[in-house]
Amino acid sequence: MTEHEMPLITTLSFGLVMAFMFGLVAVRLRLPPIVGYLLAGVFLGPYTPGFVADAEIAKQLSEVGIVLLMFGVGLHFSLKDLWEVKKIAITGAFAQIVVSVVIGLGLAHLWGWKPEAGFVFGLACSVASTVVMMRALEDNHLLHSTIGKIAVGWLIVQDLVMVLALVLVPSLARSGGDEPIHLEMILGGAVAMAKMALFVLVTLLLGYRALPGILHQVVATRSRELFTLAVLAVAVGVAFAAGMIFGVSLALGAFIAGMMLKESSLSKDIAERALPLQDAFAVLFFVAVGMLFNPTVIWEDPVSVILCVLTIMVGKSIASFVVVTAFRYPLRTGLLVTAGLGQIGEFSFVIATLALSFGILSSHAHDILLAGALISISLNPLTFVGSRLIYECVGATPRFAQFFSLPEDDDELAHLQPEEKKELARSLVVLIGAGQIGGYIYSHIDETRHELVIIETNREKVEILRERGYHAIAGDAGSFETLTDAMIDRAVAVVIAIPEAFEVGRIIEAIREIGPQAKIVIQDRYNFGAVDVEEMQVDLKVTGAEEIAKRMLSYLSTLR
Repeated sequence: MTEHEMPLITTLSFGLVMAFMFGLVAVRLRLPPIVGYLLAGVFLGPYTPGFVADAEIAKQLSEVGIVLLMFGVGLHFSLKDLWEVKKIAITGAFAQIVVSVVIGLGLAHLWGWKPEAGFVFGLACSVASTVVMMRALEDNHLLHSTIGKIAVGWLIVQDLVMVLALVLVPSLARSGGDEPIHLEMILGGAVAMAKMALFVLVTLLLGYRALPGILHQVVATRSRELFTLAVLAVAVGVAFAAGMIFGVSLALGAFIAGMMLKESSLSKDIAERALPLQDAFAVLFFVAVGMLFNPTVIWEDPVSVILCVLTIMVGKSIASFVVVTAFRYPLRTGLLVTAGLGQIGEFSFVIATLALSFGILSSHAHDILLAGALISISLNPLTFVGSRLIYECVGATPRFAQFFSLPEDDDELAHLQPEEKKELARSLVVLIGAGQIGGYIYSHIDETRHELVIIETNREKVEILRERGYHAIAGDAGSFETLTDAMIDRAVAVVIAIPEAFEVGRIIEAIREIGPQAKIVIQDRYNFGAVDVEEMQVDLKVTGAEEIAKRMLSYLSTLR
């Protein structure tokens, strides 16, 4: 039996084995494993000697990874989270797309391409890879932070725009370059948007009750295998229905399916069932991308490749940074959101391939775009390191720190009003983070007879909190200025309720320097990695396991 008789098994075997080998070498060389996965794809592709895997099968396997990945993201990102960052996500996504398209049109003029080719090229350069973004946010412990919410919300808006673009791109194809855009093409775009809106409406109205109910019925059977099968059926089935019935992307369909199960009591169990397969198939996505790449374009046309990379990593990154800072988010938020978006991926490949099939892009332009994608994906982990170095350098240089800081008089959300400070007469508690845990704390703080000041990086959430009558500040809790304005010197305790382990350490150091008398309470529910939690000088570490055990013992003590 030869590999031609078993193309699925052969492609799966070679893809996973080569991805493992190249990924291991990359890690040993202290490179991101994604680089190894991409090189494995190049090795298995048609442009290098040796075995050539089935590119179509590899592509379909990678689609499964994207579906499972977006399903998992949906499990952790509710409509409420998206609504919190709607202003910056919508503004930022559209600004980045416009800037990328303008740059694409300029490069098309420089290279002698048609304007429609430049439009598609810029459009493909504007949308970041979901897989790369999620991996980067998880690796940097940012997925559940405000930075993660902004980046994911930004990505969702981009994906929605790309769904419309997939319908409108064929309208740019003109035989001979003289035929006008057909009206039916424009109407087709409107129909596609209507289908997408209908899909979201139907799934949200019916799915919130139907799918959790079905899964609870499966749980009642006490069959782990059946529950795992049900989870995969929901993820893949809803995504498939989204594409076949409503004409929207598989990724968007899977994301909505995850959101429908977000509020279910089974959400954690669902995520655990999907995670192993999600990781394996996501690797195959990178292998499939590498198989598309013709490496000869790098030395045959290096200038064009460099300009493409600069468009992706510099041009649109500047646009995203300007938008984030314009919304008065901290410098760190702007740098890390920019780092996450400084690459392109799956939607870019889909748009480029579609444009190639309609003759809008040439094969050479397609290779340039793939080269830019591969290089930007490979360098993306380094952009996070660079962003942190820039942040540290700015903070260490008073002149730059003053330039990037927001003047208090111009930013009402960055400080408390004088009358608010007068109201805070009794014992004061400072709460850092207003997420799920922080939300429970500020909702029940009156039971403790303490006054409360909340520090939160999400400015839109701060606005909501102030409307509800809370004393809230928008800013970086690791900043001396923010802590001072929160009256940390008068605080009897500081409660840190954020999910970023390394940020917790930085904030504790700042607190101990300017408010050493305050008791510090942290949630010890995350992996601190190299940080020794025992040396962080905290007064109370609350773990979920301990609290559950105490509650059980408390109940048992009542039984006699």
